[in-house]
Amino acid sequence: MNPYLSDPEDLETVDPEDGGQEMFEHFRLVADKGQAPMRLDKYMATHLEDTSRHRVQLAIKQGYVFLDDKPAKANMMVRPCSVIRFVMPYRRRGLEILPEDIPLDIVYEDDDLLVVNKPAGMVVHPGHGHFSGTLVNALAFHLGLRQEPEADDERMGILVHRIDKDTSGLLVVAKNEEAQFFLAKQFYDHSIDRRYTAVVWGNPAADEGVIDTNIGRDPGDRLRFKAYKDPEKGKSAVTHYKVLERFGYVSVVECRLETGRTHQIRVHMASIGHPLFNDERYGGSEIRQGTIYTKYKQFIQNCFTLCPRQALHARTLGFVHPSTRKWMQFDSVIPEDMAALIEKWRKYTVSCPAEE
Repeated sequence: MNPYLSDPEDLETVDPEDGGQEMFEHFRLVADKGQAPMRLDKYMATHLEDTSRHRVQLAIKQGYVFLDDKPAKANMMVRPCSVIRFVMPYRRRGLEILPEDIPLDIVYEDDDLLVVNKPAGMVVHPGHGHFSGTLVNALAFHLGLRQEPEADDERMGILVHRIDKDTSGLLVVAKNEEAQFFLAKQFYDHSIDRRYTAVVWGNPAADEGVIDTNIGRDPGDRLRFKAYKDPEKGKSAVTHYKVLERFGYVSVVECRLETGRTHQIRVHMASIGHPLFNDERYGGSEIRQGTIYTKYKQFIQNCFTLCPRQALHARTLGFVHPSTRKWMQFDSVIPEDMAALIEKWRKYTVSCPAEE
C-alpha cells in the first residue's frame, strides 16, 4: 500500500476542522524533461509504489489531485516537467501503526466504516509522546491488520477526523479507500453533522449564538490556540452554540461545528468568556464564577475531582453513507463523569441558587 495514498494523520484543518478549508500536500511528482505524453491516472499508478490505478482515479474524482496547479481529470496528459500534487484535508501520517488489543466501544460497523465511541483519556493517533495505547492502535487490532513489514492487508482503518484526548464521544472510521475519500469530502464540504455537549463557566447572555472568528496558534504558547478577529491571522472557524441548561455559575451548552479547527470549541467558548469547565489549557480549571466562601470552593474542587478533564462530549455524528448514499445519524449517551457533574450542579442550584 502506498503510504501517500493511505491513512494521513488528520486534521488541523478539517477537523482541521471548512469553506476555505486548508488542504495538505501528501506528495508531489515532477515529470522528466523527456517525458512522453501519458494519461495522468496511468502516470501516477506507474510512478507511485504499490498504488493501483483505481485508487488514483478515486483520488482524482474527489478533487485531491492537481496537475500544474489545476484540478485534475484522469484523462489529462502529463507532459515534460508537469507537476502533480496530491492533497488531502488532513496531515500525512508519519508513524508506523502497530495493532494492540484494546477494548473498543463500537456503536456501528459494516464493510465500509465503523463508528466508535471514544472514552476520555484515550489519544486518537500516535505521536507527541503517545506511541501506543491509542485509538488507532486499537482499530488496527480490531480490523485484523498484521504487524509484519511485508503485510499487504488493504483494510486501512482510516480516521478522517479526530477529537482531543480528554474529549469523549463519536468518531467515524473508514475501512476502505472509497469510504475514505467520500467521508473526507463531506468534512471538506461541511455537510457532516457534529454536535457536542459541554459544561461551560458562566451564564451566556443569549440562549443561542454563533462564534465566527479565525483560530490559529497562540504565539505565546505553542500548545494553545487562539481566536483572532484579524482575518489575516489563523484560519476560518465557525461554532454554533445553544444553551441547554443554566445553573447560574455554569451552563450546559450544545455546540455544533460548522468547521473543525483544532480545539475549536474550547477556544471559541473561552473567547466569549465561557471556557469549558475544568479545561486547564484554556482557563477553565480555576473558579471563574461563584462566591468567595470556603464551602463553595470545596464544592468546585469536588466537581473537578468528579470530572477530571474538560467537560466536552462529541454526542451526535451524522453523515451520508459512502455506499448506500443514505443519511446516517448516531447519538451517544453523555459519559458518567459529565453526567455526574451536571447532576451535582442541578442539586447545588436547587439547594443554593446562584445570584443573578
